[in-house]
Amino acid sequence: MAQKPSIPKGTRDFGPIEMAKRNYIFNTIREVYALYGFQQIETPAMETLGTLMGKYGEEGDKLLFKVLNSGDCLAKVSDEELQERNSLHLASKMCEKGLRYDLTVPFARYVVMHREELQLPFKRYQIQPVWRADRPQKGRYREFYQCDADVVGSDSLLNEVELMQIVDTVFSRFGIRVQIKINNRKILSGIAEVIGAADKIVDITVAIDKLDKIGIDNVNAELREDGLTEEQIQKLQPIISLEGSNDEKLDTIAEVLKESETGLKGVEESRFILDTLKTVGLKNEIQLDLTLARGLNYYTGAIFEVKALDVQIGSITGGGRYDNLTGIFGMPGLSGVGISFGADRIYDVLNQLDLYPKDSVMTTQVLFINFGEKETVYCLPIINKVRARGIRAELYPDAAKMKKQMSYANAKQIPYVALAGENEINAGQITLKNMETGEQQMLTPDELIQVF
Repeated sequence: MAQKPSIPKGTRDFGPIEMAKRNYIFNTIREVYALYGFQQIETPAMETLGTLMGKYGEEGDKLLFKVLNSGDCLAKVSDEELQERNSLHLASKMCEKGLRYDLTVPFARYVVMHREELQLPFKRYQIQPVWRADRPQKGRYREFYQCDADVVGSDSLLNEVELMQIVDTVFSRFGIRVQIKINNRKILSGIAEVIGAADKIVDITVAIDKLDKIGIDNVNAELREDGLTEEQIQKLQPIISLEGSNDEKLDTIAEVLKESETGLKGVEESRFILDTLKTVGLKNEIQLDLTLARGLNYYTGAIFEVKALDVQIGSITGGGRYDNLTGIFGMPGLSGVGISFGADRIYDVLNQLDLYPKDSVMTTQVLFINFGEKETVYCLPIINKVRARGIRAELYPDAAKMKKQMSYANAKQIPYVALAGENEINAGQITLKNMETGEQQMLTPDELIQVF
């Protein structure tokens, strides 16, 4: 007996219904990006290892899928090197390419390579799969999609405002209630500075980022383990437990950071973004959250995160401002800001809340029953006319038993079936059956089109 085929761990097949749902997500995000003037690009699945290596830290480099060189991949490897079995060294000799780990580094490479062709500021979006040799687990896959949008070549905070509008528009279209959280790296740097622990900003932010999960006492315990003094921890308390409106929080933190030029700059930037968003009006709540500390190894200004309110799940969108995206490729000083929608988590949220529009998962709208050659000749021009009006229609390919054709329509959840026998042909009409109600009506082809 032949062995049953399988797919690699951490990857998935998507059937027709799943693909219809995923395309609804991608198309919605794509439409909103385009609405705000973003242009789509795509980059190759494979990049050179020279592009990828060293951009994600030591752990990230280990998670890169490397591609063996074409032909004799061992051509540059000596017998001694083979016997040493140093996998990292061997990979450097046998592999020149790898699958992209994210969309950000390929985008940076794209900007540098195409700099002379680009009109700055450059507003791009990209919806493509990425690959990570991670340990597969629930909600974490080795192949998954990212839906990124970035603006490079502009320092204006209006870009941050626009990205928050995009987030608000996308989730309003999905019908998902969200809370948009915003913070600023400069505020976090200012906090570390004023408590006398500027060198421990990463430790501080990693700890306070866990506040929702582990609580204030455990956060303080972690700060002690990181080497902060009791005095420094006490100075952090009013900041960690900050409450009130966004304006009240900003006023409080501005007072705390009055001796920090960097911190006050972060307050000023956050105030501009929040005040400007008031003038355009968001459907979802936006909240200043000083415990938000994602991506501190590359974000330099505003930081964003989006949480779904009606489902227990992690962040479903994130992003922020970075000052030196292209510096890694020898083109320093190009500032940018971006967001990334988590398509797989959005898929789970829409499923749990049953928010997919009915027509988004519907394929064929009307199935024409096949009674035989004469009836098929009558139906084909009508089907062409129906399709020309944008109605999704198909003809059952075989003159099979009626029960079989009806079962096919039910299995595909096709809402209407069209029948043309001798009576319909003589009258120049079609019988249209509503598969949900069982109601039938004789219609002309034009009347049938009007039903849809």
